[in-house]
Parts: sequence; C-alpha cells; structure tokens
Amino acid sequence: MDRKVIDRLISGTGAILVVALLAAGGLGLWAASFTNSNVHSQLAKQDITFPSKAAFAHPVAGSEITPSMIPSVSMYAGQQLLTGPQAKAYADNFIAVHLSEMPYGGVYNAVSAASRAAPTNATLKAEVTTTFQGTTLRGLLLEAYAFSVFGEVATWAAIGAFVLAGLMAILVILGFVHARKEEPSTPTRSGTTATA
Repeated sequence: MDRKVIDRLISGTGAILVVALLAAGGLGLWAASFTNSNVHSQLAKQDITFPSKAAFAHPVAGSEITPSMIPSVSMYAGQQLLTGPQAKAYADNFIAVHLSEMPYGGVYNAVSAASRAAPTNATLKAEVTTTFQGTTLRGLLLEAYAFSVFGEVATWAAIGAFVLAGLMAILVILGFVHARKEEPSTPTRSGTTATA
C-alpha cells in the first residue's frame, strides 16, 4: 500500500478520535455542570447555615461547638451550606460529633432496639426520633458530597479529553501535511513498489 494512503488513513482515524474526544469532553463538562448545579440547588433548599464565627470562639466538649470542630467546621462559620465539601464537613464533623455524644453513640439501630425493649420509656422514644433525623440528614449530606466528587471527576476527565483532543489534532495535521509531501510510489522491476 502506498505510504501516502497509509498516512491519510492514520490521520483520518486520528481525526475521528479527535471528534470522539471532543464529544467526551463536552459530555464530561455537561455532567459536571449538571451535578454541581443539582448539589447546590438541593443543598440550598435545606437552608442549613453553619454556626457563627462567635460560636467557635470558646469550644467546649459536650456543647454545640466542640474543640474537634475547630479545624474542619470553623472555616465555614456563618456560611450557608451549598457545596459538597461543606456537606461533608457538616455531616462528619458536626452532626456525627453530636450523634456520638447521644446515648448508644447515636447509632439508630442500637437506640431503636433499646426503645423497643422499653416501649413505655418516652425519653428513649425521643432519642429514636432525634437519632433517626440526625443519621438521615448526615446520610443525605454525605450523598450530596459524593455527587459533588462525581462532578469534580467529570470536570477533570473533560479537561483530560480536551487536552488529548488538542494533542491528537496536532498529530492529525502533521499526518496530513506529511501525506501531502510524500511522493507517490513507483513500480520496480520485480513488480513491487518503491518510493522516490
């Protein structure tokens, strides 16, 4: 087969790959935008605000603000919870801390079992409700965080696809330029072809 034809076939295949990478990058950006927009709007509807900066001034174990919250939660003081990282901080370092301070460590199954064993205990029934609400909100916030990570991965994948498309486009152009410069093959005495 003629070298010029081979160059054109390889470059044509590369051009198809460029289009595929651009499409993948576009889909990645759309997925990232959709995910981040959805996470933001769903969290905004919850209308959760972090405690104020003043609340973090004097943390006390067993109170609303504990010393363990200073490095992870205080950076969001006074802000509305709208992003995945904020959701993770609130779930793991605010709600989880308060749940762990509850009877049975805030484990819903444990407090529920205790309440079923003592059906007339109103305090345990209240603990079941509080634990259920806390663990449910924590789970929902962690799910929002997980989706925000998917959005971040989609962003980086889109950027990677666009970079690869750009590199491939350069190679495709060089391939077509090389094919143009390539001399056509000439037949030799033995019946094979040779390039000039």
